[in-house]
Amino acid sequence: MSPEIIVLLIFAGLFASIFMGYNTAFVLGGLSMIFGWIFIGPEVFGFFIVRLEGVMKNYDLLAVPLFLFMGVYMEKAGVAERLYSALYLLLGGLRGGLGISTITICAVFAAATGVVGASEITIGLIALPAMLSRNYNKSLVCGAICAGGTLGILIPPSVLIVIYGPLAGISVGKLFLAAIIPGILLALLYILYIAVRCYFRPEDGPPMPAEDRMVPLRRKLYLLVTSVLPTAVLILSVLGSIFFGIAAVTEAAAVGALAGMALAAFYGRMSFGLVKEACIQTLEITSMILMIAVGAAFFSTVFVALGGDDLIQKLFTSLPMGKWGFILGINILLILLGMVIDWIGIVFIMVPLITPVAESFGFDPVWFAVLVMVNLQISFLTPPFAYSIFYLKGITPPEIKTTDIYRGVVPFVGLQVLALILCTLFPGIITYLPGLMLS
Repeated sequence: MSPEIIVLLIFAGLFASIFMGYNTAFVLGGLSMIFGWIFIGPEVFGFFIVRLEGVMKNYDLLAVPLFLFMGVYMEKAGVAERLYSALYLLLGGLRGGLGISTITICAVFAAATGVVGASEITIGLIALPAMLSRNYNKSLVCGAICAGGTLGILIPPSVLIVIYGPLAGISVGKLFLAAIIPGILLALLYILYIAVRCYFRPEDGPPMPAEDRMVPLRRKLYLLVTSVLPTAVLILSVLGSIFFGIAAVTEAAAVGALAGMALAAFYGRMSFGLVKEACIQTLEITSMILMIAVGAAFFSTVFVALGGDDLIQKLFTSLPMGKWGFILGINILLILLGMVIDWIGIVFIMVPLITPVAESFGFDPVWFAVLVMVNLQISFLTPPFAYSIFYLKGITPPEIKTTDIYRGVVPFVGLQVLALILCTLFPGIITYLPGLMLS
């Protein structure tokens, strides 16, 4: 049987199994064993043992549970509530001020958690009733929370970056720095859209009444300092130690985990129940990620052994417009995959396949990696497999319909595509900060 037919059968089995609802990790591992046994033979299990050992010895992946642990503590420490209270008073008098506050908090919280679900649900529970009670447009409310929540996948310390780096053989520290400006760019685009929309349509985001803002300046500053300063120290302790070469990513993640616990204690939220909950949530998410990592390692082993990597390279190098045809084709493919597969599955399946092709075209590996990550933001907002929409729907009151959420995310998907185009046309958006990194 020709390699083309075998690869076609592998992908057909992969997508069919995922569409039927089977777990991604077991689909990847199961298909690897079936096709490996049939076309390679029993010796394929020896390959699997070597790849399993490689995943277990991957030092960078130790940062995953540590950053998740830090994120859980940040979620439970009450940081989001304090930030929203401060920004609510400072920006509430502007048209769309609460929407702008929501995006700002999402960006800050993303830099302190690195997890989309934690950011969106926590902030959604706070911002949703506040904006609805002020008669904000429902679709604008839903779009702001959904889009703001997705910043957690890009702004460091993103778990996506920690996973992507080892898969592509790229320094996680460089990827952290490379993702900062694109993350800020997305947040600024969201804020600009809300401000412009509410300027021309004040009824979509009316300002707070003056009597609600009659709070002493001292109180406003106190709220801002006690919410922003500790969070800023935590963020700088993680990213600063990487930037200045003081610590590797895993050590910085450990510092972040300790700082998260200290922040919870500072706010009086530390308890045995919180420690237990943080450990359980971290274990559950880490186990899921590592199971997919093992299944994907098996899958890539069989795929490469059967010549699939050569076929992929020939396919993309034969596209019109050369290397830019490759970039366009990859972005369209990732957007389509994001509609039906979660980002973890996309990363583990696609990154080992497309990274060598990008290198063959001479693209900067850091630039290409972050471009893929910016693209994966879109997957959180594009149905039917739109995680961000599902997260929000789970906490919305009955008056918010699913159609309100769909209408709300459409403009923000357009802004994500705009950011993707800007990062493609102006590579310095991504490569500037890594170029300053101290070795």
